[in-house]
Amino acid sequence: MWSVKRSAPMDKKDARYRYPWRDGNRFELLVDGAQYFPAMLEAMGKAQHYVLLEIYLFESGRVAPRFIKALNLAARRGVRVCLLLDDFGARHLQQQDRQSLLQAGVELQFYNPIRYGALRRNLFRDHRKLLVVDGQYAFTGGSGVTDEFENDGDILGWHEVMLRIQGPVVADWQDLFAQSWARQHNTQPLPLRNDIEAFTGHTQTGRLTVNAPTRMEIKRSLLVQLNQAEQRIWIATAYFIPSWKIRRRLRKAARQGVDVRLLLPGKHTDHPAVRHAGRRYYSRLLRSGVRIFEYQPRFVHAKILLCDDWVSIGSSNIDRWNLRWNLEANQEVRDPLLATQVQGLFEQDFSDSNEMHYRNWSQRPWYRRWQENFWSLVARWVERFSQR
Repeated sequence: MWSVKRSAPMDKKDARYRYPWRDGNRFELLVDGAQYFPAMLEAMGKAQHYVLLEIYLFESGRVAPRFIKALNLAARRGVRVCLLLDDFGARHLQQQDRQSLLQAGVELQFYNPIRYGALRRNLFRDHRKLLVVDGQYAFTGGSGVTDEFENDGDILGWHEVMLRIQGPVVADWQDLFAQSWARQHNTQPLPLRNDIEAFTGHTQTGRLTVNAPTRMEIKRSLLVQLNQAEQRIWIATAYFIPSWKIRRRLRKAARQGVDVRLLLPGKHTDHPAVRHAGRRYYSRLLRSGVRIFEYQPRFVHAKILLCDDWVSIGSSNIDRWNLRWNLEANQEVRDPLLATQVQGLFEQDFSDSNEMHYRNWSQRPWYRRWQENFWSLVARWVERFSQR
């Protein structure tokens, strides 16, 4: 049995973060679309006052009609339904589906519409994934409303997780949505519930952390946890191009005896170039004692951070692009019970992975090294170009 020393509580009024730590919450880990899609649809089906959905990927296909139906039914029974989509992430949402939403009374807005000639401005994307229903439930994680996340019967989609959230921290999630919604020139106030009570009995402490181009809370919080971790640092991310600071702290923690493990995509990925660029960092990490696992069954799209009994789940990957250009949001939780559940998920995923070892890795073929170096150069060029 894994034993984790509970860390000292963080300052609940830390001015560096938009939202404080809040007690009295409940967090439920939902693994893969077969679990979280029905839970999200059920919550929307019971909505009485408002449904707030902000999501990056929303594409026409097999999954989207279920969400469109739930949103439309809610709007038709008098629920205020606000849907905020990223313009780039929703480029494959067909016109007939957009019209269906509007005709049912859904308020539909698009973040940062793509404009020809606005090269640098077009890089800013809303990568957040959040659903709030009546102030009772919030959902967050890394999923989109696309067929790739469907796991049902013979369909084996991307490996992803979401959290179902209840308690005072839901107010922060709906406040975050309200701020994004207001920026779309919506002046009509949202009918948000502000009397969300804390649970009794076993409750969990949580904090919402956000990323925006001028606010790097997720990265800052991760760096703090990497410094404070005493026993384990386990990270799952779909795209791994970490900053120099993150790489250095991972290596330092491993040399000090912390169990540092990375769960990264194997051959199944939607961006092979990003995978090649990230593999360039393997050598120094492995040499420092960091253990690297490449997940084999399918594309691991989950974004999970586990440091001792601190958990962070949300939309943000550990790559410089996410942390620089995107709107992101993660739910942090400090709780041994959830940490144990996340540990079990990691252990299962590690068993379904190939572990990289430094000796074998150092003997990889020349063309693998060439791919890593080439795509790393491309990544650095894109980053420098985007900063102009």
